[in-house]
Amino acid sequence: MGTESTRPDPDWLDDTEQRAWRGWIDSSRRIQTAIDRQLKTDTGFTLDDYEVLVRLSEAVDHRMRMSDLAAEITNSPSRLSQRIDRLVAKDVVRRTRCGDDGRVWWAELTPEGFARLEVAAPGHVDEVRRVFTDRLTDVEIEFLAELMPRLSALDDTP
Repeated sequence: MGTESTRPDPDWLDDTEQRAWRGWIDSSRRIQTAIDRQLKTDTGFTLDDYEVLVRLSEAVDHRMRMSDLAAEITNSPSRLSQRIDRLVAKDVVRRTRCGDDGRVWWAELTPEGFARLEVAAPGHVDEVRRVFTDRLTDVEIEFLAELMPRLSALDDTP
């Protein structure tokens, strides 16, 4: 018996597609690493922590159902739960049960969490400008603003 595959040959990426794909991977990792490092140094928060705090700050009453928050930040419920536990320990988030449905948990930004987010935001924005927006023209920013929602709307269910 041979080990030959019956699969058709893949539709290999051409040079331009390969440069775009690898460039996106490399740049997104480097940008996220730089922003994560800045946040950790200046605030003690990771980029993932900061994203949770921002999402909660933008939500009605500064709180979200844990399941909705997990879906928005593309984390598994268990991974988000661990992150929330760490943020609860820092007194920046609290976890509360939904009054109408005892099975539902809310993640809620505390006043201390909101205050710390306000302190963290200027340095974060400066770093985003340094590693991302200041390296692009206004036209390139506009192009990405139109393009990225198509990529982030990816439905990754099998």
